[in-house]
Amino acid sequence: MKRYWHLHSIRGRLTLWYTLTLTVVLVLYAGGVFLFLRYNLFAELDRQLHEDFEVAEQILERMGEGGVQRHTDSHHEENEYPDNNQWLEVWSPEGKLLYRSPSSREEELGPISAFERQGHFVSRSIKLPPSIHVRLLSGSYLINRLPVVIRVARSEEPLRQELKKFLLVLVLGLPLAIGIAGLGGYTLARHALEPVSRMTEQARKITAERLRERLPVENPEDELGHLARVFNETFARLERSFEQMRRFTADASHELRTPLTAIRSVGEVGLREPRDAKAYREVIGSMLEEVDRLSRLVDSLLTLSRADAGHVKVTPEHINLIELAQEVVNQLGVLAEEKHQTLLVEAKEPVYVKVDRLILRQAIVNLIDNAIKYSPEGTCIRIVVQKRPEGSILEVIDKGPGIAAEHRERIFDRFYRIDKARSREQGGTGLGLSMARWAVEVHGGRIELESEEGKGSTFRIMLLDLENNQSSRPVTR
Repeated sequence: MKRYWHLHSIRGRLTLWYTLTLTVVLVLYAGGVFLFLRYNLFAELDRQLHEDFEVAEQILERMGEGGVQRHTDSHHEENEYPDNNQWLEVWSPEGKLLYRSPSSREEELGPISAFERQGHFVSRSIKLPPSIHVRLLSGSYLINRLPVVIRVARSEEPLRQELKKFLLVLVLGLPLAIGIAGLGGYTLARHALEPVSRMTEQARKITAERLRERLPVENPEDELGHLARVFNETFARLERSFEQMRRFTADASHELRTPLTAIRSVGEVGLREPRDAKAYREVIGSMLEEVDRLSRLVDSLLTLSRADAGHVKVTPEHINLIELAQEVVNQLGVLAEEKHQTLLVEAKEPVYVKVDRLILRQAIVNLIDNAIKYSPEGTCIRIVVQKRPEGSILEVIDKGPGIAAEHRERIFDRFYRIDKARSREQGGTGLGLSMARWAVEVHGGRIELESEEGKGSTFRIMLLDLENNQSSRPVTR
Protein backbone atom coordinates (compact mmCIF):
# COMPACT_ATOMS: atom_id res chain seq x y z
CA MET A 1 0.00 0.00 0.00
CA LYS A 2 1.36 3.37 -0.93
CA ARG A 3 2.16 5.76 1.85
CA TYR A 4 1.40 9.41 1.25
CA TRP A 5 1.92 10.61 4.81
CA HIS A 6 5.38 12.08 4.78
CA LEU A 7 6.63 15.65 4.69
CA HIS A 8 7.97 15.30 1.15
CA SER A 9 4.47 14.71 -0.22
CA ILE A 10 2.07 17.53 -1.01
CA ARG A 11 -0.57 15.82 1.07
CA GLY A 12 1.70 15.73 4.11
CA ARG A 13 2.80 19.34 3.68
CA LEU A 14 -0.76 20.55 3.21
CA THR A 15 -1.84 18.72 6.35
CA LEU A 16 1.11 20.07 8.31
CA TRP A 17 0.57 23.67 7.18
CA TYR A 18 -3.16 23.42 7.78
CA THR A 19 -2.59 22.03 11.28
CA LEU A 20 0.07 24.61 12.14
CA THR A 21 -2.06 27.47 10.86
CA LEU A 22 -5.12 26.28 12.75
CA THR A 23 -2.98 25.73 15.88
CA VAL A 24 -1.76 29.32 15.74
CA VAL A 25 -5.32 30.56 15.22
CA LEU A 26 -6.67 28.45 18.11
CA VAL A 27 -3.86 29.52 20.44
CA LEU A 28 -4.41 33.17 19.61
CA TYR A 29 -8.16 32.77 20.00
CA ALA A 30 -7.81 30.90 23.32
CA GLY A 31 -5.31 33.51 24.56
CA GLY A 32 -7.68 36.28 23.57
CA VAL A 33 -10.62 34.61 25.33
CA PHE A 34 -8.50 34.04 28.44
CA LEU A 35 -7.38 37.68 28.55
CA PHE A 36 -10.94 38.86 27.94
CA LEU A 37 -12.25 36.68 30.75
CA ARG A 38 -9.48 37.79 33.11
CA TYR A 39 -10.17 41.44 32.33
CA ASN A 40 -13.88 41.02 33.02
CA LEU A 41 -13.28 39.14 36.28
CA PHE A 42 -10.91 41.77 37.60
CA ALA A 43 -13.25 44.51 36.44
CA GLU A 44 -16.04 42.84 38.43
CA LEU A 45 -13.74 42.56 41.43
CA ASP A 46 -12.94 46.29 41.21
CA ARG A 47 -16.64 47.06 41.03
CA GLN A 48 -17.22 45.05 44.20
CA LEU A 49 -14.37 46.88 45.92
CA HIS A 50 -15.95 50.23 45.05
CA GLU A 51 -19.17 48.98 46.63
CA ASP A 52 -17.20 47.92 49.71
CA PHE A 53 -15.64 51.38 49.85
CA GLU A 54 -19.08 53.00 49.80
CA VAL A 55 -20.28 50.66 52.56
CA ALA A 56 -17.21 51.54 54.61
CA GLU A 57 -18.00 55.23 54.29
CA GLN A 58 -21.43 54.57 55.76
CA ILE A 59 -20.47 52.36 58.72
CA LEU A 60 -17.49 54.37 60.04
CA GLU A 61 -17.67 57.24 62.53
CA ARG A 62 -15.24 59.31 64.51
CA MET A 63 -14.47 58.31 68.04
CA GLY A 64 -12.84 60.63 70.59
CA GLU A 65 -9.59 62.32 69.68
CA GLY A 66 -8.45 60.86 66.38
CA GLY A 67 -10.14 57.51 66.81
CA VAL A 68 -12.44 55.68 64.38
CA GLN A 69 -15.10 53.07 65.03
CA ARG A 70 -18.05 51.64 63.18
CA HIS A 71 -21.61 52.77 63.79
CA THR A 72 -23.48 50.95 66.51
CA ASP A 73 -26.63 50.76 64.32
CA SER A 74 -28.08 47.27 64.32
CA HIS A 75 -28.38 47.44 60.54
CA HIS A 76 -24.60 47.34 60.16
CA GLU A 77 -23.80 45.19 63.15
CA GLU A 78 -24.97 41.87 61.89
CA ASN A 79 -23.56 41.70 58.37
CA GLU A 80 -20.37 43.67 58.37
CA TYR A 81 -18.13 41.84 55.86
CA PRO A 82 -19.25 38.31 56.71
CA ASP A 83 -16.86 36.88 54.10
CA ASN A 84 -13.41 36.33 55.64
CA ASN A 85 -11.89 36.99 52.20
CA GLN A 86 -12.55 40.71 52.69
CA TRP A 87 -10.59 43.39 54.51
CA LEU A 88 -11.37 46.85 55.86
CA GLU A 89 -8.72 49.10 57.38
CA VAL A 90 -8.66 52.80 58.27
CA TRP A 91 -5.35 54.63 58.50
CA SER A 92 -4.36 58.13 59.36
CA PRO A 93 -2.43 60.13 56.73
CA GLU A 94 0.60 59.78 59.04
CA GLY A 95 0.55 55.99 58.66
CA LYS A 96 -1.17 54.99 61.92
CA LEU A 97 -3.75 52.18 61.88
CA LEU A 98 -6.99 53.61 63.30
CA TYR A 99 -9.42 50.81 62.62
CA ARG A 100 -9.44 47.23 61.35
CA SER A 101 -12.59 45.24 60.72
CA PRO A 102 -12.91 42.41 63.25
CA SER A 103 -14.22 40.05 60.57
CA SER A 104 -11.18 40.59 58.39
CA ARG A 105 -8.63 37.89 58.05
CA GLU A 106 -5.64 37.90 60.32
CA GLU A 107 -3.25 38.96 57.57
CA GLU A 108 -2.63 42.68 57.59
CA LEU A 109 -2.55 44.57 54.32
CA GLY A 110 0.69 46.24 55.24
CA PRO A 111 1.52 49.93 55.77
CA ILE A 112 0.06 52.53 53.46
CA SER A 113 2.17 53.81 50.58
CA ALA A 114 3.20 57.38 49.85
CA PHE A 115 0.50 57.68 47.20
CA GLU A 116 -2.14 56.63 49.70
CA ARG A 117 -0.89 59.17 52.26
CA GLN A 118 -1.23 61.91 49.68
CA GLY A 119 -4.87 61.02 49.23
CA HIS A 120 -4.64 59.33 45.82
CA PHE A 121 -7.25 56.75 44.87
CA VAL A 122 -5.24 53.51 44.37
CA SER A 123 -6.34 50.13 43.04
CA ARG A 124 -3.73 47.40 42.91
CA SER A 125 -2.99 43.73 43.56
CA ILE A 126 -0.74 42.71 46.42
CA LYS A 127 0.54 39.40 47.72
CA LEU A 128 0.23 38.53 51.37
CA PRO A 129 2.19 35.79 53.09
CA PRO A 130 2.27 32.93 52.62
CA SER A 131 0.73 33.04 49.13
CA ILE A 132 -2.47 35.04 49.22
CA HIS A 133 -3.23 37.39 46.35
CA VAL A 134 -5.39 40.35 47.30
CA ARG A 135 -6.99 43.15 45.33
CA LEU A 136 -6.71 46.42 47.26
CA LEU A 137 -8.62 49.67 46.84
CA SER A 138 -7.71 52.69 48.95
CA GLY A 139 -8.69 56.33 49.00
CA SER A 140 -8.87 59.38 51.29
CA TYR A 141 -12.04 60.28 53.19
CA LEU A 142 -13.22 62.68 55.95
CA ILE A 143 -15.00 61.22 58.93
CA ASN A 144 -16.49 64.18 60.80
CA ARG A 145 -13.66 66.39 59.51
CA LEU A 146 -11.08 63.74 60.43
CA PRO A 147 -8.90 62.94 57.38
CA VAL A 148 -8.34 59.21 57.01
CA VAL A 149 -7.31 56.66 54.39
CA ILE A 150 -9.82 53.86 53.91
CA ARG A 151 -8.55 50.59 52.53
CA VAL A 152 -10.83 47.79 51.36
CA ALA A 153 -9.60 44.53 49.88
CA ARG A 154 -10.88 41.22 48.57
CA SER A 155 -9.05 37.99 47.96
CA GLU A 156 -8.24 37.15 44.36
CA GLU A 157 -8.08 33.44 45.09
CA PRO A 158 -11.65 32.60 43.93
CA LEU A 159 -11.03 34.55 40.75
CA ARG A 160 -7.70 32.89 40.18
CA GLN A 161 -9.24 29.47 40.76
CA GLU A 162 -11.79 30.17 38.06
CA LEU A 163 -9.04 31.27 35.68
CA LYS A 164 -7.03 28.14 36.47
CA LYS A 165 -10.03 25.94 35.72
CA PHE A 166 -10.63 27.75 32.45
CA LEU A 167 -6.94 27.52 31.55
CA LEU A 168 -6.97 23.80 32.35
CA VAL A 169 -9.91 23.31 30.00
CA LEU A 170 -7.99 25.17 27.29
CA VAL A 171 -4.81 23.17 27.85
CA LEU A 172 -6.66 19.86 27.75
CA GLY A 173 -9.01 20.80 24.94
CA LEU A 174 -6.53 22.50 22.64
CA PRO A 175 -4.51 19.34 21.76
CA LEU A 176 -7.76 17.52 21.10
CA ALA A 177 -8.94 20.32 18.84
CA ILE A 178 -5.57 20.36 17.05
CA GLY A 179 -5.72 16.59 16.58
CA ILE A 180 -9.22 16.79 15.13
CA ALA A 181 -8.06 19.68 12.92
CA GLY A 182 -5.08 17.66 11.69
CA LEU A 183 -7.31 14.69 10.89
CA GLY A 184 -9.74 16.99 9.12
CA GLY A 185 -6.88 18.65 7.23
CA TYR A 186 -5.54 15.28 6.11
CA THR A 187 -9.01 14.24 4.97
CA LEU A 188 -9.46 17.47 3.04
CA ALA A 189 -6.01 17.17 1.47
CA ARG A 190 -6.65 13.58 0.47
CA HIS A 191 -9.99 14.49 -1.05
CA ALA A 192 -8.56 17.52 -2.85
CA LEU A 193 -5.56 15.59 -4.22
CA GLU A 194 -7.45 12.45 -5.15
CA PRO A 195 -7.72 13.65 -8.79
CA VAL A 196 -3.93 14.02 -8.81
CA SER A 197 -3.56 10.39 -7.71
CA ARG A 198 -5.87 9.26 -10.50
CA MET A 199 -4.00 11.39 -13.03
CA THR A 200 -0.72 9.89 -11.78
CA GLU A 201 -1.99 6.35 -12.23
CA GLN A 202 -3.27 7.16 -15.70
CA ALA A 203 -0.03 8.95 -16.65
CA ARG A 204 1.95 5.79 -15.76
CA LYS A 205 0.01 3.89 -18.40
CA ILE A 206 0.90 6.37 -21.16
CA THR A 207 3.90 5.17 -23.15
CA ALA A 208 5.22 5.75 -26.64
CA GLU A 209 2.90 2.98 -27.84
CA ARG A 210 -0.13 4.36 -25.94
CA LEU A 211 0.05 8.08 -26.65
CA ARG A 212 -3.65 8.11 -27.45
CA GLU A 213 -4.42 7.73 -23.75
CA ARG A 214 -5.46 10.92 -21.94
CA LEU A 215 -5.63 12.06 -18.32
CA PRO A 216 -9.08 12.24 -16.70
CA VAL A 217 -10.51 15.76 -16.41
CA GLU A 218 -13.07 15.75 -13.60
CA ASN A 219 -13.61 19.50 -13.34
CA PRO A 220 -12.35 21.53 -16.29
CA GLU A 221 -12.89 24.80 -14.37
CA ASP A 222 -10.52 24.24 -11.44
CA GLU A 223 -6.72 24.30 -11.34
CA LEU A 224 -6.32 20.52 -11.51
CA GLY A 225 -8.67 20.34 -14.47
CA HIS A 226 -6.67 23.05 -16.22
CA LEU A 227 -3.45 21.13 -15.49
CA ALA A 228 -4.97 17.92 -16.87
CA ARG A 229 -6.06 19.75 -20.04
CA VAL A 230 -2.54 21.15 -20.51
CA PHE A 231 -1.05 17.66 -20.11
CA ASN A 232 -3.57 16.23 -22.56
CA GLU A 233 -2.67 18.91 -25.09
CA THR A 234 1.00 18.03 -24.55
CA PHE A 235 0.27 14.34 -25.09
CA ALA A 236 -1.63 15.23 -28.26
CA ARG A 237 1.37 17.16 -29.56
CA LEU A 238 3.67 14.28 -28.63
CA GLU A 239 1.37 11.85 -30.40
CA ARG A 240 1.48 13.96 -33.54
CA SER A 241 5.25 14.33 -33.26
CA PHE A 242 5.75 10.58 -32.81
CA GLU A 243 3.44 9.89 -35.73
CA GLN A 244 5.33 12.35 -37.90
CA MET A 245 8.62 10.85 -36.77
CA ARG A 246 7.46 7.32 -37.60
CA ARG A 247 6.14 8.44 -40.97
CA PHE A 248 9.27 10.47 -41.67
CA THR A 249 11.53 7.55 -40.75
CA ALA A 250 9.57 5.15 -42.91
CA ASP A 251 9.45 7.57 -45.84
CA ALA A 252 13.12 8.49 -45.52
CA SER A 253 14.10 4.83 -45.40
CA HIS A 254 12.01 4.13 -48.48
CA GLU A 255 13.37 7.14 -50.37
CA LEU A 256 16.95 6.23 -49.53
CA ARG A 257 16.43 2.59 -50.42
CA THR A 258 15.03 3.36 -53.87
CA PRO A 259 18.18 4.99 -55.36
CA LEU A 260 20.44 2.54 -53.55
CA THR A 261 18.48 -0.37 -55.01
CA ALA A 262 18.64 1.22 -58.46
CA ILE A 263 22.40 1.70 -58.17
CA ARG A 264 22.88 -1.90 -57.11
CA SER A 265 20.61 -3.24 -59.84
CA VAL A 266 22.34 -1.21 -62.56
CA GLY A 267 25.73 -2.29 -61.27
CA GLU A 268 24.77 -5.96 -61.15
CA VAL A 269 23.39 -5.82 -64.70
CA GLY A 270 26.55 -4.11 -65.90
CA LEU A 271 28.73 -6.85 -64.38
CA ARG A 272 26.82 -9.84 -65.70
CA GLU A 273 28.65 -9.93 -69.04
CA PRO A 274 31.46 -8.09 -70.78
CA ARG A 275 30.41 -4.84 -72.49
CA ASP A 276 32.06 -2.23 -74.64
CA ALA A 277 33.11 1.20 -73.39
CA LYS A 278 29.89 2.88 -74.55
CA ALA A 279 27.71 0.43 -72.68
CA TYR A 280 29.78 0.86 -69.51
CA ARG A 281 29.47 4.64 -69.83
CA GLU A 282 25.69 4.29 -70.00
CA VAL A 283 25.69 2.07 -66.90
CA ILE A 284 27.92 4.49 -65.02
CA GLY A 285 25.77 7.40 -66.22
CA SER A 286 22.62 5.73 -64.84
CA MET A 287 24.36 5.08 -61.56
CA LEU A 288 25.51 8.70 -61.35
CA GLU A 289 21.94 9.90 -61.93
CA GLU A 290 20.78 7.85 -58.96
CA VAL A 291 23.77 9.07 -56.92
CA ASP A 292 22.82 12.66 -57.83
CA ARG A 293 19.24 12.03 -56.72
CA LEU A 294 20.50 10.42 -53.52
CA SER A 295 22.80 13.39 -52.86
CA ARG A 296 19.94 15.86 -53.29
CA LEU A 297 17.80 13.83 -50.94
CA VAL A 298 20.53 13.65 -48.29
CA ASP A 299 21.25 17.37 -48.63
CA SER A 300 17.56 18.17 -48.18
CA LEU A 301 17.29 15.92 -45.15
CA LEU A 302 20.42 17.46 -43.66
CA THR A 303 19.07 20.98 -44.18
CA LEU A 304 15.73 20.15 -42.55
CA SER A 305 17.46 18.33 -39.70
CA ARG A 306 19.70 21.33 -39.01
CA ALA A 307 16.68 23.60 -39.21
CA ASP A 308 14.77 21.50 -36.68
CA ALA A 309 17.77 21.65 -34.34
CA GLY A 310 18.06 25.43 -34.78
CA HIS A 311 21.55 25.25 -36.29
CA VAL A 312 20.81 27.19 -39.47
CA LYS A 313 21.96 30.78 -39.18
CA VAL A 314 19.69 33.37 -40.79
CA THR A 315 21.44 36.46 -42.18
CA PRO A 316 18.79 39.01 -43.21
CA GLU A 317 19.50 41.67 -45.80
CA HIS A 318 17.45 44.22 -47.72
CA ILE A 319 16.55 42.85 -51.14
CA ASN A 320 14.12 43.56 -53.95
CA LEU A 321 11.72 40.63 -54.10
CA ILE A 322 11.10 41.22 -57.81
CA GLU A 323 14.82 40.90 -58.62
CA LEU A 324 15.06 37.68 -56.59
CA ALA A 325 12.05 36.20 -58.45
CA GLN A 326 13.54 37.19 -61.83
CA GLU A 327 16.85 35.56 -60.85
CA VAL A 328 15.10 32.27 -60.10
CA VAL A 329 13.14 32.49 -63.36
CA ASN A 330 16.36 32.96 -65.31
CA GLN A 331 17.84 29.91 -63.60
CA LEU A 332 14.84 27.62 -64.23
CA GLY A 333 14.05 28.96 -67.67
CA VAL A 334 15.83 26.02 -69.32
CA LEU A 335 13.51 23.52 -67.60
CA ALA A 336 10.47 25.49 -68.70
CA GLU A 337 11.71 25.66 -72.29
CA GLU A 338 11.97 21.87 -72.44
CA LYS A 339 8.19 21.76 -71.89
CA HIS A 340 7.54 24.84 -73.99
CA GLN A 341 6.33 26.70 -70.94
CA THR A 342 6.55 30.41 -70.22
CA LEU A 343 7.71 31.89 -66.90
CA LEU A 344 6.34 35.40 -66.41
CA VAL A 345 7.18 37.77 -63.52
CA GLU A 346 4.47 40.37 -62.88
CA ALA A 347 4.97 43.42 -60.64
CA LYS A 348 3.83 47.04 -60.62
CA GLU A 349 6.40 48.51 -58.23
CA PRO A 350 9.55 47.44 -56.36
CA VAL A 351 8.85 45.34 -53.26
CA TYR A 352 11.58 45.39 -50.63
CA VAL A 353 11.88 42.82 -47.86
CA LYS A 354 14.45 41.99 -45.22
CA VAL A 355 15.25 38.27 -45.52
CA ASP A 356 18.05 35.78 -45.90
CA ARG A 357 18.51 35.80 -49.67
CA LEU A 358 19.72 32.20 -50.06
CA ILE A 359 17.03 30.66 -47.82
CA LEU A 360 14.12 32.52 -49.41
CA ARG A 361 15.57 31.87 -52.86
CA GLN A 362 15.44 28.14 -52.19
CA ALA A 363 11.72 28.43 -51.30
CA ILE A 364 10.95 30.26 -54.57
CA VAL A 365 13.02 27.73 -56.55
CA ASN A 366 11.08 24.82 -55.05
CA LEU A 367 7.70 26.42 -55.78
CA ILE A 368 8.53 27.32 -59.41
CA ASP A 369 10.22 23.97 -60.02
CA ASN A 370 7.13 22.23 -58.64
CA ALA A 371 4.90 24.30 -60.97
CA ILE A 372 7.07 23.42 -63.98
CA LYS A 373 6.91 19.68 -63.22
CA TYR A 374 3.15 19.46 -62.84
CA SER A 375 1.95 22.05 -65.38
CA PRO A 376 1.06 20.87 -68.89
CA GLU A 377 3.30 21.70 -71.83
CA GLY A 378 2.79 25.06 -73.49
CA THR A 379 1.22 26.75 -70.45
CA CYS A 380 2.22 29.99 -68.72
CA ILE A 381 3.41 30.05 -65.11
CA ARG A 382 2.94 33.47 -63.52
CA ILE A 383 5.03 34.79 -60.62
CA VAL A 384 3.15 37.79 -59.19
CA VAL A 385 4.95 40.10 -56.73
CA GLN A 386 2.98 42.85 -55.05
CA LYS A 387 2.62 44.95 -51.93
CA ARG A 388 -0.44 44.58 -49.73
CA PRO A 389 -1.44 46.13 -46.38
CA GLU A 390 -0.67 42.88 -44.60
CA GLY A 391 2.81 42.56 -46.11
CA SER A 392 4.74 41.56 -49.20
CA ILE A 393 3.26 38.85 -51.44
CA LEU A 394 4.83 36.47 -53.97
CA GLU A 395 2.44 34.14 -55.80
CA VAL A 396 3.32 31.23 -58.09
CA ILE A 397 0.27 30.56 -60.29
CA ASP A 398 0.17 27.53 -62.59
CA LYS A 399 -2.36 25.82 -64.83
CA GLY A 400 -1.67 22.32 -63.58
CA PRO A 401 -4.13 19.61 -62.55
CA GLY A 402 -4.76 21.24 -59.16
CA ILE A 403 -4.78 19.60 -55.74
CA ALA A 404 -7.78 17.83 -54.26
CA ALA A 405 -9.17 19.17 -51.00
CA GLU A 406 -8.19 16.06 -49.00
CA HIS A 407 -4.51 16.60 -49.88
CA ARG A 408 -4.21 20.34 -49.21
CA GLU A 409 -3.65 20.14 -45.46
CA ARG A 410 -0.80 17.65 -45.84
CA ILE A 411 0.77 18.91 -49.04
CA PHE A 412 3.57 20.62 -47.04
CA ASP A 413 4.38 17.51 -44.97
CA ARG A 414 7.70 15.83 -45.60
CA PHE A 415 7.67 13.04 -48.21
CA TYR A 416 3.98 13.54 -48.83
CA ARG A 417 3.02 13.00 -52.45
CA ILE A 418 -0.30 12.97 -54.22
CA ASP A 419 0.96 10.62 -56.94
CA LYS A 420 4.05 8.86 -55.59
CA ALA A 421 4.92 6.92 -58.73
CA ARG A 422 4.69 9.98 -60.93
CA SER A 423 6.76 12.05 -58.52
CA ARG A 424 9.61 9.57 -58.50
CA GLU A 425 9.64 9.44 -62.25
CA GLN A 426 10.03 13.22 -62.30
CA GLY A 427 12.86 13.11 -59.77
CA GLY A 428 11.00 14.53 -56.81
CA THR A 429 11.94 13.74 -53.23
CA GLY A 430 8.77 14.92 -51.51
CA LEU A 431 10.71 17.53 -49.51
CA GLY A 432 10.47 20.58 -51.75
CA LEU A 433 7.26 22.06 -50.35
CA SER A 434 8.28 21.19 -46.80
CA MET A 435 11.54 23.09 -47.26
CA ALA A 436 9.65 25.97 -48.86
CA ARG A 437 7.36 26.24 -45.85
CA TRP A 438 10.32 26.21 -43.46
CA ALA A 439 12.17 28.87 -45.49
CA VAL A 440 9.13 31.17 -45.33
CA GLU A 441 8.23 30.55 -41.67
CA VAL A 442 11.78 31.16 -40.51
CA HIS A 443 11.32 34.77 -41.71
CA GLY A 444 8.10 35.18 -39.75
CA GLY A 445 5.91 34.72 -42.82
CA ARG A 446 3.53 32.01 -43.97
CA ILE A 447 2.81 30.04 -47.10
CA GLU A 448 -0.69 29.37 -48.38
CA LEU A 449 -2.26 27.23 -51.05
CA GLU A 450 -5.30 27.92 -53.21
CA SER A 451 -6.20 25.21 -55.66
CA GLU A 452 -9.08 23.90 -57.72
CA GLU A 453 -8.98 20.55 -59.41
CA GLY A 454 -8.51 20.86 -63.14
CA LYS A 455 -7.80 24.61 -63.01
CA GLY A 456 -4.39 24.89 -61.39
CA SER A 457 -2.88 26.00 -58.09
CA THR A 458 -1.65 29.19 -56.47
CA PHE A 459 1.14 29.02 -53.88
CA ARG A 460 1.33 32.29 -51.96
CA ILE A 461 4.29 33.49 -49.87
CA MET A 462 3.36 36.25 -47.40
CA LEU A 463 6.15 38.19 -45.68
CA LEU A 464 5.96 40.96 -43.10
CA ASP A 465 6.59 44.55 -44.07
CA LEU A 466 10.18 45.67 -43.98
CA GLU A 467 9.71 47.82 -40.87
CA ASN A 468 7.89 45.00 -39.04
CA ASN A 469 10.21 42.17 -40.05
CA GLN A 470 12.68 41.11 -37.38
CA SER A 471 16.36 41.14 -38.17
CA SER A 472 16.90 37.80 -36.50
CA ARG A 473 14.49 35.01 -35.67
CA PRO A 474 15.09 31.55 -34.19
CA VAL A 475 15.19 28.82 -36.78
CA THR A 476 12.45 26.46 -35.65
CA ARG A 477 9.73 24.43 -37.20
